[in-house]
Order: sequence, then C-alpha cells, then structure tokens
Amino acid sequence: MQKKDIGLLVLILVVGATVAIINPLFLSPINLANTANLVGLFGLIAIGQGFVIITGGIDLSVGSVVALLGVLFVDLIVDVAVPWPVAALLMLIAGVVIGLAHGFLITRLRLQPFIVTLCGLLIYRGIARFYTADATEGFGFGVSFPALEWLTTGRTLGVPHSFIAMLVIAAFLWMVLHRSVFGRYLYAVGRNEEAARYSGIPTARVIISAYVICSVLTAIAAIFFAMYTRSISPASHGNFYELYAIAAAVLGGFSLRGGEGSIIGVVLGTILLQVLQNLVNLLGIPSSLNFAVMGSVILVGVIADQRFSDFRTRRAAARSRFDAEAQRKVPAE
Repeated sequence: MQKKDIGLLVLILVVGATVAIINPLFLSPINLANTANLVGLFGLIAIGQGFVIITGGIDLSVGSVVALLGVLFVDLIVDVAVPWPVAALLMLIAGVVIGLAHGFLITRLRLQPFIVTLCGLLIYRGIARFYTADATEGFGFGVSFPALEWLTTGRTLGVPHSFIAMLVIAAFLWMVLHRSVFGRYLYAVGRNEEAARYSGIPTARVIISAYVICSVLTAIAAIFFAMYTRSISPASHGNFYELYAIAAAVLGGFSLRGGEGSIIGVVLGTILLQVLQNLVNLLGIPSSLNFAVMGSVILVGVIADQRFSDFRTRRAAARSRFDAEAQRKVPAE
C-alpha cells in the first residue's frame, strides 16, 4: 500500500467517524449495506476509468455506455426473451467492441481521447434514446429473474454482491496492473508514450487494451445498474457517472497526466466519494448540491496531485544538483 493510499484510508476513517458522531444512522446495517452496494456499482466503472487515465487518456462516454447497454440488456431479457446469460455475454462483447473502437480512433487516427469519448457520450446516448423512442425501459409487473436478481442485487452475510464483484475484479486487476508486464507497460506509456515506443513497447496495443478493459467493466456495471434500478430512462440513466469515475480515480491517486495510480487507491477513492455523498444525505444538505460536492472533490484532488507533482519535481532536481556537486568534489585519481 502506497503512502497516498494510507493517507486516503485515514481520511476515510476520519470522515466516517465524524459522520457517525453527527448522525449515528451512518453505522446502521441498512445504511452500510446501501453504501457498500453503491461503492460496488461505481467502483467497477472507476477502476475501468483508472486504466484509461493511467495511459494519459480519459473516457467521457461511461455514463452513456451504462445507459445504452442497460437498455439493450433489459430489452433482450424482457421483450426478446433471450436467456440472461446470453444477453450478459452480448453486453460484454458490446463492451469489447466499444473499447476497440475508442482505442482504434485514438491510436490509429491519432484523435484526442477527450474528443473521441465526448463524441461517444453523445452517440451512445442518442442511440439509446432512439432505440426506445425515448420511452422508459424496465421490468413489467410479475416479471422476475430470480437467479440474475440474486447474483446482481442479492447479499451474502449482509454484503451486497455488487461489492463482492468489485472486490474480486479489483483483486484480479491489481495483479494485472502491479504484478504483470502489461501493467509495467501501462505505466511506461502513461509517463512517456514516445519513449515507451522507442524502447520496444507496443504502445498502440497497450492503449487499446486499456480502453477495452474500461468498456468491459462499464458493461458489467451496466448490468448491475439495470438490475438495481429496474427502470431505465435513456435520457437520464447514467448521467454524469463518468464524473463519479474520474473523481474516484483522481482521489485514488491517478494522475490526469498519466503514469500514476493504484487499484487500492481507486477503490478507496470510490469509498470516500460515497461516504461524502452519504454525509450530504444524512446532514440534510439539499441533493441539488451533490454535483457541487463532486466538483469540489475533483478540484481538491487535482490541486493536491499538482502540488505533489511539483514537490517531487523540485526534490528530484535538488537531488540531481546535490549529486552533481558531490561528483565535482570527488578528487580525480
């Protein structure tokens, strides 16, 4: 665990203790379970966003992908009567296709990630609205999928399955990011893509893979969100989810310049974000201020990241000067 992660954990404990003192309902089993469920849901898309950010990119289409794939998933299992495992597999394939499309446009056509995913945000939302004729997609009266509902919205020993799924995926991707050659490639591409290319790293494939991972995790989250809400309005479902993902990643230590970040950090960032949201609700602060809280969190995270980066640069420069001075003072043999 990095120093940033330890600091974030301490901050979560301090904020959580403060909220619990102000309102003891924070520690009630129902509230903790609901918070854990939201951490699981948003943690999935935040981890995916982290893989993109570590390459120096960004994915603004996350919320629209959640809406589009959620609409398609519900329509397939309810109206078309496709078996839900098949429908889930199709959503994962769709996630792969979306990630490949983003990666291809960014690496092959050299388009900016911001532009590519911003266009994706508009395109996927528009397709979702056109597909349903702007109507709400959901489950009719008496329509039930017991196995699917247990897997996505059920609980084991009081722990929501969405949270368990997030932890399992986070553990696997921790190994990928921190204990594999591919993970080292991701960091190298994020720090300096040109230098990574000259050193023999297949930068295009690495970046494309990062976007595929992001879109596949978003597809998984889309299924969980669809079963959680059970009603999807294509015009509003998933709105601003990309901001939650970016905020959680930034809080977790992922630098928007690329080349930095950890899986533990993004999980802790998601937890802190949901604890802050819970604080807003329990203190009776108007929900209209949620986005103000979100924007403030992102701003503070970016400022802290910038200050830390400047401090590290100055320290590295001072160390270089010290080494140079020490070298000059060594008498020649």
